[in-house]
Amino acid sequence: MDTGLVGVLAAGAIVLFWVVATYNRLVGARNAFGNAFAQIDVQLTRRYELIPNLVSVAREYLRHERDTLEAVTQARNAAVAGLQEAVASRGSAAALASLEGAESALSGALGRLFALAEAYPDLKANQTMMQLSEELTSTENRVAFSRQAYNDAVLTYNNLCQMFPSSVIASLFRFASAQMLQVPSAAAREAVKVSFH
Repeated sequence: MDTGLVGVLAAGAIVLFWVVATYNRLVGARNAFGNAFAQIDVQLTRRYELIPNLVSVAREYLRHERDTLEAVTQARNAAVAGLQEAVASRGSAAALASLEGAESALSGALGRLFALAEAYPDLKANQTMMQLSEELTSTENRVAFSRQAYNDAVLTYNNLCQMFPSSVIASLFRFASAQMLQVPSAAAREAVKVSFH
């Protein structure tokens, strides 16, 4: 066999190996940020499940504050819809922006509910309300941790998509950059304070 042909075949094999390895790294990174978003999904779903119970307990004490309770319920429903949209279109900038906005509105509504609840000593002393508040605080912390893990995975994936030479393979196989999940406002960046102790 001609040594020139062997050299060309060897070079071709090396390029093919590099293309396959790079493609597999891109797929792995895309799957990693998808898995990280699944953790956000779990934690936000848990948060959304706690809110109706919280509203139910508060409703007994806040009979004259119907607007606040309805605002929390509506914000929760919008956030659930935003999460479902984000899950359906993994990494989509528009879906994540919608989720971010819904989460911000929900955090604001919950903040108003807890600020209002401070004025009702019986509600503050209610064991169920205290337990739900502790669970919500714990869930808020897990949401923040999951969001950071997701953003780290997106950064790794985006770096692969945008840095040469892997960007060539990402472009060739149409790997699109993913969107990080941001908290849009300073008020939403702070965890909801729910201490009734």
